[in-house]
Amino acid sequence: MAAPSPLFPRSLTPAVQTALADTPVVCIAGARQSGKTTLVRGLEPDRPFYTLDDGRYHRTAHLDPDGFVAGLPEFVTIDEVQRAPDLLRAIKLSVDRDRRSGRFLLTGSANILTVPTVSESLAGRMETVVLHPLAEAEKERRPGRFLATLLAGGLGARNQAAPTDSVPLVERLLQGGYPEPLARSPERTRQWHRHYLDQLLQRDVREVSRVRRAGDLARLLELLAARTATLLNVNGLANALAMSRPTVSHYLEVLERMFLVRRLPSWGRTASKRFVRAPKVHLTDSGLAATLAGRTSADWLGDRAAMGGLLESFVVQQLIAQAAWTDPDLRFWHYRDRDGHEVDLVMTRGRETWGVEVKAATGVEPRDTRGLLHLAAACGRDFRGGVVICTGEGVWRLGDPRIHSVGVNELWER
Repeated sequence: MAAPSPLFPRSLTPAVQTALADTPVVCIAGARQSGKTTLVRGLEPDRPFYTLDDGRYHRTAHLDPDGFVAGLPEFVTIDEVQRAPDLLRAIKLSVDRDRRSGRFLLTGSANILTVPTVSESLAGRMETVVLHPLAEAEKERRPGRFLATLLAGGLGARNQAAPTDSVPLVERLLQGGYPEPLARSPERTRQWHRHYLDQLLQRDVREVSRVRRAGDLARLLELLAARTATLLNVNGLANALAMSRPTVSHYLEVLERMFLVRRLPSWGRTASKRFVRAPKVHLTDSGLAATLAGRTSADWLGDRAAMGGLLESFVVQQLIAQAAWTDPDLRFWHYRDRDGHEVDLVMTRGRETWGVEVKAATGVEPRDTRGLLHLAAACGRDFRGGVVICTGEGVWRLGDPRIHSVGVNELWER
């Protein structure tokens, strides 16, 4: 695997440049260590840069946000803005006096738009784009056009598979997408993940919400890692951890706000009882999930079922990351009905609908398309296509001309 480098192409760069051209405030949000600072510093190297990780700037921004903003250059980058939330009100006042595009380029390691006062005060003035950890296509310095091809209906069966992947799939799953540990051994990567979480839970979490005991948050995250890609059962989590349901619900919101956990809502166009309404829960980074759940490369052969959830979360993350630079209007769900038919990932654009199933197997059988066929029937003419992503190679049509088997490496080789 390539060593970490500031030269990794970030496919989100054009979207940031477009936003800066017509919006006064642009915020790049994403988890700590996902590459936000590297992106903004490389985007406009001459733009003045202030990070609130610097104690001097943090103190001033926290104690006197209006004075801090008044002393800034007209066009500026402010890094880790979530560390001084009141700064956003001062930025709003400054923008109301001068609405030129591109004045403020912000980064945030927490989703500040989940704070109602922020979303209301900056409505119409700020655009937020989410930078995910490196997608596999970015690691390989490839365009990452699989999702665009699927949405355009151009997938098509082809007899020639993508080149055999030089990096074992299990290595990709265990490594994850954070740039910093990419050149490390598996043991050192796991150590980095643990240190990363310790830093987050001991420091950053206090800036997101009041959490009395960071250790309880860590225990919840470990349990979610072991259950990634399963239906969310808050009562079950509360019982397993001996916590109250409100506490677990609050902690889930904190982990989501820090971009560590993702909830996929259930897809369904009606309030019919045929659909299971519970969301699915995923850890956003497969490497972090593997470390927390104690997964190793030996599990790929010895416990493939346990690795299936990790693979599903990995594929979901690759597609959502590609959507950020392909079609930000896509929405993501999962599908399950009371008869047990399910689709791991449902993507919608208006009424247009696509389905994605993930199988930790090299081959795909007709039964693996049942969930997709039920989704297609529920959508009618709005169903645009489906794929079963497996660990094999190539792209093959599966009976219904709208449904294909796809080797997982097509996600970055395509």
